[in-house]
Amino acid sequence: MATALPNPLVAVKQASKWATVWGVALVIFGMLAIGEPFLAAIALATFIAWLLVLVGIVHVGLAFHAHSGKSLGWKALVGLAYIFVGGYLLLRPVVAVATLTLMLAFLFMVEGVLDFMLWWKSRSVDGAFWILVDSVITLALGAMIYMHWPSSSVWAIGTLVGISMMITGVTRIMLSLAARRVANRLA
Repeated sequence: MATALPNPLVAVKQASKWATVWGVALVIFGMLAIGEPFLAAIALATFIAWLLVLVGIVHVGLAFHAHSGKSLGWKALVGLAYIFVGGYLLLRPVVAVATLTLMLAFLFMVEGVLDFMLWWKSRSVDGAFWILVDSVITLALGAMIYMHWPSSSVWAIGTLVGISMMITGVTRIMLSLAARRVANRLA
């Protein structure tokens, strides 16, 4: 006895509905992060700290499972280092936010320099000007965060994560609506 295959158009419509809901949630969470950027930064730093603790536990567990002798001790020490750093950041979330902010500033500056190098190599190509614009803005943002560090920790991560969440949410909503329109035309 053959079973009927589900209608792919119904599946697309159902998936696009949930993707739209998720997109709206991202926009709302993004707005909240922008409204309370330091709280959002604390939440992100706490999440990363817990990930470090979890990675440390996995390292220690794997050290005792998969290694022996000298290798066991070194792998266990690596795991304990992760647990220590994660635990320290959990106990000192403001330090975690300041550290992440400083790393973000350096990341933006490195990205800006690399984008400038890309622009330099492709400056004769149409549209390469936008790579230069991206480079200058990214460098300026990195420099601004660095020059005002640690006070930039209050706004930088939460605001940037909030903007990213909002853009991702709007993109998800628009793609979901497009998929729904295609499914409706094919129905």
